Amino acid sequence: MFEPLTWVLVGLSLAAMVYAIVLAALNKRINWTLLAVLGVIEVGLLAQLVIGIVQLAGTSRDVSSPFFIGYLIGSLIILPIGALWALAESSRWGAGALAVACLVIPVVELRLYEIWTA
Repeated sequence: MFEPLTWVLVGLSLAAMVYAIVLAALNKRINWTLLAVLGVIEVGLLAQLVIGIVQLAGTSRDVSSPFFIGYLIGSLIILPIGALWALAESSRWGAGALAVACLVIPVVELRLYEIWTA
C-alpha cells in the first residue's frame, strides 16, 4: 500500500469533517467547496484501490485479500452516500451526516493500513 496516500486521505477527510461540522453549527447546507474536497478524496480513494490491488497481486505477504479488497471497495461508497444524504437533507443535519461519513474514512484507512502491515 502507498503509505503517504493513506495519510493524505486521513488528513483531508478529517479536514472535511471539521468543515462539515462548522457548516452544521452555523445551520448551513453543504457547499461546492466541501463537495470539491470530497471529490479530491474520492479520486484519492480510487487511486488507492488501483494501487492496493496491484500491490496485493504482486506481494508474498500474508494479507487477508477478501477483507483488504472489501475495505478498498467499501471506502469508495461511503462519501457518495454521505454526500447524497447531505444534499437531500435541507437542514443542518445534512452537514452532520456528511461529517459522520468523513469520520468513517480515516477509520477505514487505518484498518486498511493495519491489514496491510500485519
